[in-house]
Amino acid sequence: MIINPEEVPIQQSTNYPEEFKSIVAGRFRQRLGNFAGLKNFGVNLVKLSPGSASALRHWHSHEDEFIYVLEGELTIITDTGEEFLTSGMAAGFPANEANGHHLVNRSEQVAVYLEIGDRVDNDTVYYPDNDLIAKPGDGKSIFTRKDGTSHG
Repeated sequence: MIINPEEVPIQQSTNYPEEFKSIVAGRFRQRLGNFAGLKNFGVNLVKLSPGSASALRHWHSHEDEFIYVLEGELTIITDTGEEFLTSGMAAGFPANEANGHHLVNRSEQVAVYLEIGDRVDNDTVYYPDNDLIAKPGDGKSIFTRKDGTSHG
């Protein structure tokens, strides 16, 4: 299927608990993989506004992640520190590698990148900087605190 990104809806929503939503308020995603009917992996075209983050810093138990920068400059923050990514650069994060990561746009321009990841039902997401874990639920994530108590 050929996809014209202009035909793919732009989503700004997040399923994070309310206290974390402002961190990703400048993230605009187009779910290209969903639009194409892909079942095994997702592909998102993301525009990240200055000052915004791609997500809370996180890692996945069962999902691989890959990002490829198309435009702009992003700071990638991992357990080992910070590095700059510019157009044409990429980063990958294997499943079950406890290396929390996210992108932050510290520039003055919108950055654009592709994010690609598996779609598995049993994935748990860990957020090392926050008292938060996302566990698989009935079609969507269930957020808990690290001690297992309900979040919110």
